[in-house]
This record gives sequence, C-alpha cells and structure tokens, in this order.
Amino acid sequence: MAAQTSEELKKLNLNGENGSAKANQAANGPSATGEAENEDDDSDKEDENGAPEAGATGAAKKKKKRKPKKKKGGAKVQSSPPRVPISQLFPNNQYPEGEIVEYKDDNAYRTTSEEKRYLDRMNNDFLQEYRQGAEVHRQVRQYAQKNIKPGQTLTEIAEGIEDAVRALTGHQGLEEGDNIKGGMGFPCGLSINHCAAHYTPNAGNKMVLQQGDVMKIDFGSHINGRIVDSAFTMTFDPVYDPLLEAVREATNTGIREAGIDVRMCDIGAAIQETMESYEVELNGTTYPVKCIRNLNGHNINQHVIHGGKSVPIVKGGDQTKMEEGEVFAIETFGSTGKGYVHDDMETSHYAKNPNAPNVPLRLSSAKNLLNVINKNFGTLPFCRRYLDRLGQDKYLLGLNNLVSAGIVEDYPPLCDIKGSYTAQFEHTIVLRPNVKEVISRGDDY
Repeated sequence: MAAQTSEELKKLNLNGENGSAKANQAANGPSATGEAENEDDDSDKEDENGAPEAGATGAAKKKKKRKPKKKKGGAKVQSSPPRVPISQLFPNNQYPEGEIVEYKDDNAYRTTSEEKRYLDRMNNDFLQEYRQGAEVHRQVRQYAQKNIKPGQTLTEIAEGIEDAVRALTGHQGLEEGDNIKGGMGFPCGLSINHCAAHYTPNAGNKMVLQQGDVMKIDFGSHINGRIVDSAFTMTFDPVYDPLLEAVREATNTGIREAGIDVRMCDIGAAIQETMESYEVELNGTTYPVKCIRNLNGHNINQHVIHGGKSVPIVKGGDQTKMEEGEVFAIETFGSTGKGYVHDDMETSHYAKNPNAPNVPLRLSSAKNLLNVINKNFGTLPFCRRYLDRLGQDKYLLGLNNLVSAGIVEDYPPLCDIKGSYTAQFEHTIVLRPNVKEVISRGDDY
C-alpha cells in the first residue's frame, strides 16, 4: 500500500527485517514479455473434419495442448493475459536488474570499494527475490496499461491485475499460508480523481471507469515477503498530461536524491521544488500542482509494507537518515486541490499490526477471523475481497472488533476535496552497499 499518512507513523515502530529509465538487462537479457501464439507442431495438424492430414501414419495422434509461444532457443515468453510464472521464463533464477545508479559525493567510494562489493554479493538471494517480484510487477502493469479502457468496472480491473500477479508469482493464495510465500504484496488500489490512495472495490461495487477519470493504479507483488511497491497513473484525456508529468518527475527527483546517510527532509524539499514548478489548465482555469503534504513514501521491511520510516514530499521536518541495506518506496502525490487528504468513503484495506497488543477477544467471530488472517496473510495487507475469496462470510463484526482492539489496522481511502484531481507515481529502491538499485524501474516509467 503506497500512501502513509503522518498519523499512521505514530502506530508503527522499526521492528522487522530491513531488507525507474530502462531496467539494466545487459547481464540477464531482456524481460520475457510477449503474447502466446496457439501453435501446434505440423505433425499434429488436422483437417477440417478432425482427421490427421495426409502423410500421418498409424492411429490418429492426440492433438497437443496449446502452449505459450517459445523464443529462439526454446525459452518461453509471457502469455496474454499474463499467466506464465516468471520462474519458468527465467529457469536459472537470475532475474533482470533494476536501474543501477552509482552513489555520489561522499558515498562515491562505495562503487569501487572491495569491502562494499563483497557485502553486496552476500545479499544475492535477497536481491533475486526482489528482482523476481519486480519482473512480475513490470509484466503485469505493462499488460494492464495496454488493456485497461473506459467502460470497464473497477472490480474487473482489480481482479484482472491480481489474478495475473498470483499466476506470475506461482502462488494462487487459496491454500493456507500460500499468500505469505508470494503473490500480492497488498491489494490493488484503483483510486479515482480526488481520491488519492487506498481505494479498491469491495464486493458488489459497480463503479465504472470513465473517459475523463484520473486513476491511480497502485499494487504490490512479493516473493517471500520482499514487497515491490510501485504505482502509476492512467488517464484517457491529454489535458491531464502536465499533472502526470509533474508527479512522475517529482518521483524521479526523490529517487535521484535518495541514498545512504541522506536526510529525509532534504529529499522532501527537492521533491516539492520539482512538483510545484508545474501547473495544469482544466476547463479554462489554471491550477498549480501541489504536493499532498500529509502523504509520504516509506521504508519496507520483510512482510511489512510500512516499516516505520517516512519519506516526506514537502520540505521541513524529519531529520532521520536513510541507511545501508534499507528498502524504500519513493512515491509522490500531486493534486489540483488543497494538497491535503482526509479519510473518506468505505474502507477496504486492512493489515495486521506487526506489534499488535495481546488483548483478550470476547467475540468468537473475531477470534476465528484473526486465525484466518494469521494463517493466510500474516502482516501483509489484505482487503475484504480477499476474505470473500477464501470463503469467509459475515466477518465485518469480527473485523471491526479486531480494528477496535488495535490488532488490525484499517486504511480508509484518502481523498482531497471533491472536484480536484490527484496523481501518483512510485518506485521501490534498494540501498545496496555499493550501488542504488531502482528495483521496479521499467520501460514504461
């Protein structure tokens, strides 16, 4: 889940493991994307009556199942819609690197330091899990960008993205504990117009994407709790292009400024300067693009999306420094409204508090639901649709009881004033000992 308000920071501490330009693929080859073709071997072709073609001998051969198209050399490529697990596209378990950025100034020595390079090599398994999740994210989002159109329901869009992520990670999430091994890092957010974050449809939602909408698509993939948190904004009217450009460039500024020993406040000041140099004209009125000042980026721990540190997108405040080995979601939000969000609309996003208090639960429904959450999600975020998918029903009373007890956190949708438009872009970065890797960077953003 991308957004973290300043109020939410008070509920978090620093427990947990600490862990975008074109992806650098020189060593590993290009991303394995593409569409499947329904091809059969020539020897298996049948005539229009279902009989083998002339030249076939013996009993009629069984027609082979249609398989994903293969590249030269026999390697598979991705199907359309995406359903081939990434592990099958990269059978050597070496996944494409993200964008590699060398450190600068006082940290420039890290690039050539033998000690730092050795430390980096020791983290290879950790990095491969992140890179696998990042490749899942790239392939799913690029398919989504090509296929999402006005007229589709938000439920159709969200479930299409989530089904693809589950297929590509190889974890469908219907067996006990499978969600914790891999799959969705958090629910697919589809926040429209003045709603900036944390909106996904609940059961029965009939909302339809409109031609004039500005939709933030924010979803996470994970392998073994290594969450890749990345988001982008889709529009269907070029009038919003300056708004999207402002936010995309502000995010890139934050990525550029981030690094080991860099203070959070300095990153926020640079982001704000970039973002607020833009304006957008809508219906004859010019609006300055404002940073949404009470939304922040955040660090990510294993299985914990909000690790406790925040990355502001405005100047002032937090003097905390980024540290070697940490993973951060660098995200920025721009708005034509007040530049301040509040809770609004029906809640859909939830996550178990990693530091949940040990309190007695009187409701049997709350006890049973907590058992389901522990076994299926742990501390990973989930939404009501995920509980529906597991066959849970009549769980709202128990869920609200867990929230009241402080065991589960709720994350209501975050909205600016009605009539305004908001945009978001986000990438996950890893502060490796010798280089900074923008793990989720792709050809698209």
